[in-house]
Amino acid sequence: GQMGVEKAYEQLLRGEWGGQQVEVDGKGRPIRVLGEKQAKAGSDIHLTIDLNLQKAAQKALTLPRGAVVALDPNNGAVLAMVSHPNFDPNIFSKQKLSQKDWQSVQGSNYPLVNRALSAFPPASTFKIITTTAGLESGKFSPSTVLQTYGSLTIGGVTFGEWNHAGFGPLGFQGAMAMSSDTFFYQVGRRVGGPTLIEWTRKYGFGKKTGIEFPEEESRGNVPDDAWKQRVWKMPWTVGDTINMSIGQGALQTTPLQAAIMFAVPANGGYRVKPHLLKDHEEAKNWRESLNMKPSTIKVLREGLRRVVTDGTGTRLKVPSIAPAAGKSGTAEAGVGRPNHTWFGAYAPADKPEIVVVAFGENSGGGGASNCGPIVLQVLEEYFQKKYPLKYKKTESEESKAKTQNSGRRNGN
Repeated sequence: GQMGVEKAYEQLLRGEWGGQQVEVDGKGRPIRVLGEKQAKAGSDIHLTIDLNLQKAAQKALTLPRGAVVALDPNNGAVLAMVSHPNFDPNIFSKQKLSQKDWQSVQGSNYPLVNRALSAFPPASTFKIITTTAGLESGKFSPSTVLQTYGSLTIGGVTFGEWNHAGFGPLGFQGAMAMSSDTFFYQVGRRVGGPTLIEWTRKYGFGKKTGIEFPEEESRGNVPDDAWKQRVWKMPWTVGDTINMSIGQGALQTTPLQAAIMFAVPANGGYRVKPHLLKDHEEAKNWRESLNMKPSTIKVLREGLRRVVTDGTGTRLKVPSIAPAAGKSGTAEAGVGRPNHTWFGAYAPADKPEIVVVAFGENSGGGGASNCGPIVLQVLEEYFQKKYPLKYKKTESEESKAKTQNSGRRNGN
């Protein structure tokens, strides 16, 4: 195996060649066998991947470039991982690549790039971490209410609200539901860069996750003063903290890291280690406590639930899946380039069994409109297969899923 699971478990899968030591005469004809070594078959391995979910994710991911990751939030078992576009690895087993084969893996959409393990700005999905930093710092309480605005000017720089109007006074849960930028600007500014960066790293951003193929995985980027001094020869400013508080700026994370982030509120405050090998899985410890206050976890779960019940993620408010909680994200990708889009969710909201994150690279539009339907299709596959009598997709629901919020712009 040259990449992925086959490379990671090459020693287990390969086995050993057999052979014979044979005495031959002067003309090379066998006379007798001097020794023999029996071939040994490679070992079978069992993966955490759910084949039905993997197929559902592949089918749902119709964006030109993107990724889907699904995992068990309680132990980090990867249930599905898809990068699009993909390629046929069998072409590399040929003695000589044809021009057509070469072009198929060198196309403008870069199919050799594993986007599930590549890093991009997390946008408003990052408000999970800003909320955590705010509440854990002690500078805010679960009952904090802040006024939101059409924009805020800080240090002579104006930072806008995505709807250009504000949402009036909001608490953390409402700010999460509406994805208010100006609410989280205020949280980030008061918490400060060092504390926000500390919690970003606690969630696992800026380092590899520990999944079995580290050579393919980006660690992402958590910018700080030292990074900015090294790269830009400039000090960290309050503006950098403001940008980071809504998941913009130089902050970058992979879809897999984002799924781990969503797993933290889902499982009650633990960072999980993602893995693909199912064998002896129960004998290992796959999670580490972040030592968060129960009240912080409660606010996160209430806020993420409100995103789906009456916020930017109502596409998932359907009877075809268990009650879900989630968050959308729309990341600026540079002048003249279409947005990156995100949506992450877990379900059931009260006792989560699965996290799904969908990402669209330069897909344009909004996270809820582009990636929400992808997440919904994967969740439908999971719940309708596992609980067929409880969750079913009716014809009217299919129609509703196609038309719901079709004209609504979701900036976050």
